[in-house]
Amino acid sequence: MTDKRAESGKEESKIEKRNRLAQWAFDTQPILARLHLWLEDVDCKWLRGEPRIGEIGTISFLDARMERLMAMSAGVTALGTQLFGRYGEGAGLDKSGLNQVKKDADAISAYALAESLWFASRQLPENHAIMVSLGEGLMPKAGETPEMGSNPQLGFGRIYARPQVAQWLDQRVTRMLNDPEYGWEEWYREIKASGITVWGAAIDTLENTSRFAKGADTGAMTVLHLFDQPLGINRPYEGYMGALFLPKEVVEKAAARSLLVDYRTPRSKVMEAIKLTYPGIRPEDVHVWTLGGKSRLERIGSLWDEWRAVGAHLVEDGWELPGGGRAFTESGTYAPTYLVGPFERDNRTQLFITDGYAASAEAMQAASLGPMLGLDASLAVFTSRFKLDFRKELQVMQLDPGAQDFEVRLRELAGDDAGKLDAEAYRNAILDAHEAGLPVGKPVIGVNDFFPEKSWDVAALCGYMLPDPYSGAPGVQEVEKGLFRVTVRMATPRGDKLVTFTLRLMENMNQGRLIFNPLLIRFFYGEDFRRRAVTISDSGRIRNELQTLCSEAIDYTGNNRLRLHLERIPGEVISPEHQKLLREVLLWYKEQHPIWFKWLEIVEP
Repeated sequence: MTDKRAESGKEESKIEKRNRLAQWAFDTQPILARLHLWLEDVDCKWLRGEPRIGEIGTISFLDARMERLMAMSAGVTALGTQLFGRYGEGAGLDKSGLNQVKKDADAISAYALAESLWFASRQLPENHAIMVSLGEGLMPKAGETPEMGSNPQLGFGRIYARPQVAQWLDQRVTRMLNDPEYGWEEWYREIKASGITVWGAAIDTLENTSRFAKGADTGAMTVLHLFDQPLGINRPYEGYMGALFLPKEVVEKAAARSLLVDYRTPRSKVMEAIKLTYPGIRPEDVHVWTLGGKSRLERIGSLWDEWRAVGAHLVEDGWELPGGGRAFTESGTYAPTYLVGPFERDNRTQLFITDGYAASAEAMQAASLGPMLGLDASLAVFTSRFKLDFRKELQVMQLDPGAQDFEVRLRELAGDDAGKLDAEAYRNAILDAHEAGLPVGKPVIGVNDFFPEKSWDVAALCGYMLPDPYSGAPGVQEVEKGLFRVTVRMATPRGDKLVTFTLRLMENMNQGRLIFNPLLIRFFYGEDFRRRAVTISDSGRIRNELQTLCSEAIDYTGNNRLRLHLERIPGEVISPEHQKLLREVLLWYKEQHPIWFKWLEIVEP
């Protein structure tokens, strides 16, 4: 642990170390007990901010216990996913086989985080709740085909709170989803009037899933951002956003010269602003990280050309990062944000920036880091189609999807690319963004556009399954049989630190696998649901798992009830064979425990 005493050369006493460990173990006991883990040690390394002796204070808007519970949530998610998420088993498989490994990994990570948040939420103040506003996994990404379906994920509307508060909020979210006369504004006014505090969340339970499934040695992490207010989102949504991240002083220096720098600005003008800010910097010393690969050529190939034309260096796979790690560009738009800024190399000032686009949750998460890191984040809402250049996308998102001449105007904007377009798909993509409440009326947006209040706060947590080349944080490490170290980064406007937990599995690996797997998955793989002791908690667990594994097959019908459409469950998430067993399991539970499962309605194919 690093604190003022350590900095002055005085080692932490055994009593201080023991007291710190005891405090962490006590505060995080609900999660540790649920997942059968024993906390053997905890250490802290400060990256930014003022160290606190004994870590009695907090660095976020959360109280001390909730802050520790959230850090542990990220940590155990990373640990469980690395151990039981089929790491590396997709290497060499065809697209279908790889996709199944990815979905299994996503299921483990989503379940571990969902369970952790559920148990952590029991320690929330009575009038508080955590609500997921944005989540990763709702749709296939570039390079994946539509029939692959969504991935297991924690998405919009998931509530974590004490039971009475959760039920009350669930009813309002269900109404917002189903009642056209009750929108986000009405919902937020009612929340404020009720005296309930809702913390919004943006979640990616397994960032860089493909790299994890293929056995890459860096990059996989879970990302959890908590905000002190809900985001202005009123529907499940996942899309893409253009994203340009620069040091704030670059934008301010340009503004002083009457030069506007945002996502729309030609990159030659951005380079001018960089040279104004860092006199004498060489164009080749401006290192631009973007997503790479053939699947991105149509969307941002011209962006690459703009940067090359002004002499900038486009970061390639394997390039040595300022901290010494090696970059990768096939995925992972979030972590590079922490490195944006100037650095010294070869006795010259150099600059690392990020550009291009990202999935919506990743873009919003990264943008929320901006104020604490001194960055300017300029975003633009994109469609989920990959047929048009990014500058044409900026104009397409400004079209009125309800206009009679929509298709004509779309094809005019597309120009030579008009023949590639499915106009109805573009119309639906724009409608989805409108209906979800995204600020699509603006050609360029900022992170403030997601929040109802003028000021907001964030706690950004990352749990690392594998080493992170951008921060230097290690991945999960096995100390000895059954004993593991896992590192979590917590960043807030008041501080930034790496917390390392040493955790022991209290069961063998086979039992641990069952503990970290969803209950339904355990049934799929042979556990007899009829012989298992049933408790009322099975009801909540199965509800949670259905929402995580097959959200697109669920309708919310009011009175805290769900309607499950069996025919809408993707075969890639739950195989047809397992779907038959799922039907059998759910019908058995409803027949044997009708009161506990009255929330569930099953719609047969």
